[in-house]
Amino acid sequence: MDDTDGTGLPPSIEAAWGLRERPGKGPRPGLSIDRIVGAAVDVAGAEGLAAVSMGRVAKELGASTMSLYRYVAAKDELYLLMVDRAVGPPPPPPAPGTGWREALTDWAWAQRAALRRNLWALRVPITGPPMTPNSVAWWEWGMVALENTGLDEGTKISVIVLVGGYVRSEAALMADIDAAIRATGDTPQQVMARYGRTLRRLADPDRYPAVARMLAAGALDEPDTPDYEFRFGLERVLDGVGLLIEGE
Repeated sequence: MDDTDGTGLPPSIEAAWGLRERPGKGPRPGLSIDRIVGAAVDVAGAEGLAAVSMGRVAKELGASTMSLYRYVAAKDELYLLMVDRAVGPPPPPPAPGTGWREALTDWAWAQRAALRRNLWALRVPITGPPMTPNSVAWWEWGMVALENTGLDEGTKISVIVLVGGYVRSEAALMADIDAAIRATGDTPQQVMARYGRTLRRLADPDRYPAVARMLAAGALDEPDTPDYEFRFGLERVLDGVGLLIEGE
């Protein structure tokens, strides 16, 4: 991004912002960035991110692989556009007078819901700051939530990175756990009960006294719901943000 006269963005990302009708030259009739991204999202949703390649997307569109490169120069660009399309825009911003904590809570839950609808998006590496329209819109929403906190702009960014990182990490962890449980063919209750029995046999109370006390208390007898775990973690993160704000 060293173009000081322009955006410095790849043509496909500029097209997502409406800054150019299409990148590249020599379009194939009927082919567009919108169709390419839509086909890629469909493949990812049905088969996972690993199934997405320029060749596979071209096949879905009945086009040649090389024709796609006239619109999207690299798969990394395609990934960014796919996530932007799948996650979509944020909900409407908080109403005037909404407290920062309520607003940021709504932001986090909405982002989590969007990611859970598109779990493949969690496999797309973070390669830089937000640069697509919807990702910047989510950023704007989070910054608006912190407007009246007294935090400086740099600290607001740090808070957004912190909360957004928690949302992404928790969503990925719960998705992995859910996939592992489903692979067993058992219910979460059956999996946790089996794990508890195994751990009781392995964890010698003399060597693992804290684990033994936890098992004796029945903490593993029933699995917590994903919503409970997310709510608990988010509240603790926001507790820390609250202390930061109060110290300003």
